[in-house]
Amino acid sequence: MKRTDDRLLPLVLLGAQAIVWPGADVIRGNIPAGADLFVAVLVAGLVTAALSLRRSRPVLTLVLVAAACALGAGPLPTGAMAVLGTAGAALALFTVAGERDTFTALLCVLALVFWQSLYNITLHGLSDRDGLDLPLTAVLYAAASAAGMLERRSRHTRQVAEQRLKRAEIERHRLPAVERQRMERELHDVSAHHLTAVVVTAGAALGLRDRRPELAEEALRFAAETGREVTRALGAVRAPAPSRDQQPSPRERMLALVAGFSQLGQHVECEIDALPDGAVGDAAYGIVREALTNVARHAPGARTTVTCRYGDARTEVVVTSAAPPAGSPAHGAGLGSGRGQGFLRSRAREAGGTLTSGPTAEGGWEVSAVLPGRLAAASVKRPVPWQYRLAQVTAAVGLAVQPLLPLLVVRTESASSGPGASAGVLFALLAAGQALALLWRRRAPRAAQGVVLGLALLWPVATAVGEYTGWVLLPPLLSMVATCAVVASGAARTAATEGRPGLPVWAGPVVAVVVHAAATTTALVHRGTSFPGWVLAAGSTALAALVVGAAWWGGTLRGHRRRAARSAQADHLAAWTEEAVRDAWAERRRIATGLETTVLARTADMVAQAEAGRLEEVAERAREALAAMRALLDAVRDGEAVPALRPQPTLQALDLLAHQIRATGRDVEIHLTDRIPRRLPTTVDLAAYHACETVLAAGGEGPMTVELDADDTALTLTATGVPDTVRPTLRRRLSAQVAMVGGTVTAGPSGPVRVLLPLTAPPAAPQDDEKGQR
Repeated sequence: MKRTDDRLLPLVLLGAQAIVWPGADVIRGNIPAGADLFVAVLVAGLVTAALSLRRSRPVLTLVLVAAACALGAGPLPTGAMAVLGTAGAALALFTVAGERDTFTALLCVLALVFWQSLYNITLHGLSDRDGLDLPLTAVLYAAASAAGMLERRSRHTRQVAEQRLKRAEIERHRLPAVERQRMERELHDVSAHHLTAVVVTAGAALGLRDRRPELAEEALRFAAETGREVTRALGAVRAPAPSRDQQPSPRERMLALVAGFSQLGQHVECEIDALPDGAVGDAAYGIVREALTNVARHAPGARTTVTCRYGDARTEVVVTSAAPPAGSPAHGAGLGSGRGQGFLRSRAREAGGTLTSGPTAEGGWEVSAVLPGRLAAASVKRPVPWQYRLAQVTAAVGLAVQPLLPLLVVRTESASSGPGASAGVLFALLAAGQALALLWRRRAPRAAQGVVLGLALLWPVATAVGEYTGWVLLPPLLSMVATCAVVASGAARTAATEGRPGLPVWAGPVVAVVVHAAATTTALVHRGTSFPGWVLAAGSTALAALVVGAAWWGGTLRGHRRRAARSAQADHLAAWTEEAVRDAWAERRRIATGLETTVLARTADMVAQAEAGRLEEVAERAREALAAMRALLDAVRDGEAVPALRPQPTLQALDLLAHQIRATGRDVEIHLTDRIPRRLPTTVDLAAYHACETVLAAGGEGPMTVELDADDTALTLTATGVPDTVRPTLRRRLSAQVAMVGGTVTAGPSGPVRVLLPLTAPPAAPQDDEKGQR
């Protein structure tokens, strides 16, 4: 994000300080002393240079600005450091709040205010004067810090939205190619593992048929079971499960894989650590499966070792095979498609690792992959160490109590002349209480507003107790700052969420106007005036209404902008998601069509021959299925263009939808129960998919889960994790979508969102008499 030159604002502050002092004195004819000008130039130069570098070292800049202005304010006349000491420190605080975390920002504000308070007390005591500079400075610092936090939060929100849109756009172009590569790799794995195992087993049984006739029966049974497994596996390739937690762990799958190869006569030893779900676990499983399949093809009977170590820095996957026994026939030789090594490297590369393979010194073969480890796979933001926080607090406390050091060393007999605390100290305490209440305006907005308004009623009391003699409207206006922040925050939240059930939207501003009108009227009456009471009440109400109304209008405007930006982002994401899923779905249907007419037909014939007891035909049909698979892989690699008329995605495309949304950084899960029929009515199938698409595109940062279930009469979609801010809009969109099939939507102010789609056709609309007679 492009920012303005960091030197501009410090130069503006320097110019303003020069106008206040010594410019004003020079205009009045009072020429400052040369020593004063020299000190002022040194301090102003240091402050300006520090503020120019404030983004790289914001906390150090704040300390330098505060220290320089404090040192310069001693020998210089009043007002010589007024602008740099207040506005300069506020700018440094704004930068700290914008560039550092909330804890650091609040710690800096409290330390600076406490330091200046102690410095004032050591100079003037608690009741020598009104002390309005303290509450005014505290309000200025709090406002600067709040503005910095708001700017940081807005910048973070924009960055997250830009990154999400960028990932969605990249994935929109990648998803069709990724889907084609996935199906190509999965088809290769199915053919390499299952069909090659049938060819190897049938060939071995045919070779030993005269000496061991029982092997033929075992080979036929194995071919029938494997053929059915191929059919199921190819079905999973055509429509994979959208959820990520419906399969065993990578270690369990790898152990089952090793056990399956051991049943084929392979001597496999393994040492496998627990692996995480996700890209690393899937890549490790795919690499081991391909490597063991190559051993079964080219070195049957060879001793093989599988090692998988999951460490902090990296994950090591090593498959080492010895030289095959002398005279062992390689029944699977020549069955490969030549793509195995390329698929191995692509799996490792997609997981963020590397892979090497080659012969060993003993005449065997070794495949070695290095994948990301535990720390590299973790994406959890590390918390700040408590030692660092302790050091921050210690430094802040040490700096804050610095003004008390002279009192501990030198005893003074001077005491405050007043009987109690000044009005400035009381105002500062009330402002601090309101500022603390503002910290809870997001978690408990009504409680925060109640505390702020309750403290606002105490400002007239502080005016009377502290015997304040300054401008009478200043305390009421200061008390309105926190109220305006609460009102603006509530208005923005209401505008961004299209309102929430509960109190009317105007209740908060009206109560705020009444409270501040009463406080202002009380302050005016206590000071004494010749105006009637009703005139004071009317004027105070008008003033409060003007200020609170401006805050409400500003917050509402900000909320509308936030909602428009969120809606635009959601529309972009929904459009790109729809386009990506349609293109990938068209690619899948193109490949699935060829799969159904070639490989599946030959696999079904292989199963039929195995059940009929024809071992020679089983081996031949398995080889034909492998040849058809290779031809299909060649067609996939050639890659026909996606047709212009793309088919409408159905529930079988939910895995593509989940993949596209997860690519934007959101955590979504889609579960389909076993009660859903294999074939749904076309209208229900399309409506259910579009309902899932609409729910998942509703937005929100938290995780979301969609579950689909069915009974004899209806298909039910249940979505949890839907944000409350989008429920009204989501309900309208879903109702419009499912009305065509007679569906209903249930979406309360909280809880899950449910969509009910009847599995039977809705009753036809009644026709008029004339059409009925026709």
